[in-house]
Amino acid sequence: MAKRLIPLETRQIARVTGAGSVGRTDERFGIHATDLGIPWDGGDGRIYLLFGDTYGRGWGGDGGGPADADWRCNVLAFSRTRELGDGLDLEDVVARPDGAATQVIPSGSGREATVIPNAGIAVDGVQYVHYMSVREWGPPGRWRTNYAGIAVSRDGGRTWDKPRSARWPNRWWAESRFQIGAFTRDARHVYLYGTTNGRFDDAYLARVSPAGVADVSAYEYWTGDGWARGEKEAAPVFPGPVGELSVGYNVHFGLWLAMHLDEDRAAIVLRTAEHPEGPWTGGEVVVSGQDYPALYGGYLHPWAMDSDEIYFLLSQWGPYNVFLLRTRLSES
Repeated sequence: MAKRLIPLETRQIARVTGAGSVGRTDERFGIHATDLGIPWDGGDGRIYLLFGDTYGRGWGGDGGGPADADWRCNVLAFSRTRELGDGLDLEDVVARPDGAATQVIPSGSGREATVIPNAGIAVDGVQYVHYMSVREWGPPGRWRTNYAGIAVSRDGGRTWDKPRSARWPNRWWAESRFQIGAFTRDARHVYLYGTTNGRFDDAYLARVSPAGVADVSAYEYWTGDGWARGEKEAAPVFPGPVGELSVGYNVHFGLWLAMHLDEDRAAIVLRTAEHPEGPWTGGEVVVSGQDYPALYGGYLHPWAMDSDEIYFLLSQWGPYNVFLLRTRLSES
């Protein structure tokens, strides 16, 4: 088992989106309310940040909606902020003609409520986003997807394709284990951690060569003993309940970190492992819902993985916006 990291202190640094945010996203980009804020290193000197359902003028002031408040399923922003101690500045977005952030990953038709991003990664100048096509929302923490897929951008995030070769169908008789995902990589492979739709299942692991990220048939799945081609062979790498998930390598500790929502504990927890497939430690509470009611997300900032302090982005349903937090860690 890997060394256990203990969160010593967690502080909210600043609001990332909405009124009063460092980048004044409501005034500059029409982002009055949103969630997620999934960051990844775009390889071009910028952090890319994808947000979920986003609202502008007319937003109700609590939670998501209404749909006529300039609703966009997802928007993409950029940041060059390296000194995160004073907050994260969103300096630009993929914009429509009026300057407001536009939806980047297109919606489909038929039984699709929204298109929500889960993770992003850059490989050889190409941007890849794992997303889910949400069929319908259910009770809190539960929903049903049509499928999960990988969207591809070759022009710095301005336009995105959704190839059919890059989809995990979610059939009612055999729920896909990669409907929510988290990307990371080492020198040889891109890794995709996944779980079923909703926030209550275990976490699973797949890997692929960097050239095959957008080809589902190229993925191998961790079985507990080795790697196999079929998704049905995937075995849990750590137990649920696993909600939104973020994974990265911390060079200071020499450990892989996995951060995710634990619905049973109403908390964002942190796990560690020496290898991508584990064994993973049990989750240590980093942020409690007692301090941040209706919290979710918990996305590690990739430019803050070289010390004993990590920065991450947290969402809250009530204010329906995103916040930057910092946690100091210690080896147990």
